[in-house]
Amino acid sequence: MAVAKRLSVEAAEQLAISALSHLAGNPDALGRFLSLSGIGPADLRAAAREPGFLAGVLEFFLADESLLLAFVEEAQFRPTMVAAAHHLLSGGGEA
Repeated sequence: MAVAKRLSVEAAEQLAISALSHLAGNPDALGRFLSLSGIGPADLRAAAREPGFLAGVLEFFLADESLLLAFVEEAQFRPTMVAAAHHLLSGGGEA
């Protein structure tokens, strides 16, 4: 019987940082994200240190299937990993 591997907070944060990096390479999606979040481009780095920001990045990806699929294909993640990381970073407990 295989044992399910738990996603650590550190791994979830790294996944979210990868998603943010992917977002930075897509000006249209980045513009939408900044507009929806109310964060200016100059404030992005500081905002990334705020609790909940990385969960918000993942939530943005989960709300846009084409963006999500492009990211997971590039990063070699399963879409369910993004959902699990979002759950964990949102305070949902172990993923």
